[in-house]
Amino acid sequence: MAGDLEFEKPVVELRKKISELRDYTQNTDMDLSAEIEKLEARLEKLENEIYENIKPWDRVQIARHPERPTSLDYISKLFTDFFECHGDRVFGDDEAIVGGIAKYHGLPVTVIGHQRGKDTKENIRRNFGMPHPEGYRKALRLMKQAEKFRRPIICFIDTKGAYPGKAAEERGQSEAIARNLFEMAGLKVPVVCIVIGEGGSGGALALGVGNHIHMLENSTYSVISPEGAASILWRDASQAKKAAETMRITAPDLKELGVVDEIIPEARGGAHRDLEKQVQAIDQTLLASLKSLSGYSEEEIIDHRYKKYKLIGQYSSLNEYIGVN
Repeated sequence: MAGDLEFEKPVVELRKKISELRDYTQNTDMDLSAEIEKLEARLEKLENEIYENIKPWDRVQIARHPERPTSLDYISKLFTDFFECHGDRVFGDDEAIVGGIAKYHGLPVTVIGHQRGKDTKENIRRNFGMPHPEGYRKALRLMKQAEKFRRPIICFIDTKGAYPGKAAEERGQSEAIARNLFEMAGLKVPVVCIVIGEGGSGGALALGVGNHIHMLENSTYSVISPEGAASILWRDASQAKKAAETMRITAPDLKELGVVDEIIPEARGGAHRDLEKQVQAIDQTLLASLKSLSGYSEEEIIDHRYKKYKLIGQYSSLNEYIGVN
């Protein structure tokens, strides 16, 4: 398959060998079924060894896979009557963030997500999924609209980070992100966030203040990219693999730390291997999330979100820190 990753090469080569033997058997009188069965058994064992013991850096590579499903891929499969809204009513429209109104199992919702391209042309148009300030302001505009009409909000997170260019800084990138964090904390409607690819830095957090945060099994969520962390910690971006292991940015790590609520399983090898199966897995988790939050009052929704973030991490009192009883 196009886009096979480095750690998958032994599996890919064995699959190719099996395919070649099958073709040879069909085109000749030789019976190689016994050899094929042995290779298939070996393939199953190899797949289990590789895909059940994926390393953090391998997950980073899967999260960045060029064929990995995007927000719009999931929106088209999970929702009906999606009406995309554009613009922040201040500067312009940012195609690195998509959002609008839709129905989810008949329920009116607002859905927002980072959007990267599938090819060079689309990536340039969408700025490789790295939003400008107007993208975050568009997202906030849609969130406040959802609050006004009491629609649940669903956010898909998938970005390397907010765009760090001169124009973005001039238009208030940091303020736009900070404003989203502040406003999302006080939204009176349920907010469910799903990390579907890379969740990088403040660019991801600006859509990530939710009552529930879920992650696809091979997605990542971190304050900085492994390459960026390696450049700071060891002054060597080539140490990204080591940084990915040290930072604990994968779904299993973040579930253990209490940052995310649920890990959504992926098809073996990644979500790009089976979009339909991935949609079903997300649908199951999303439906359960919205159902569990549906009975909450506005005050309870805010309190639920507050308590969720308060429980993340470990805290000690000042007295404990200085050794006073």
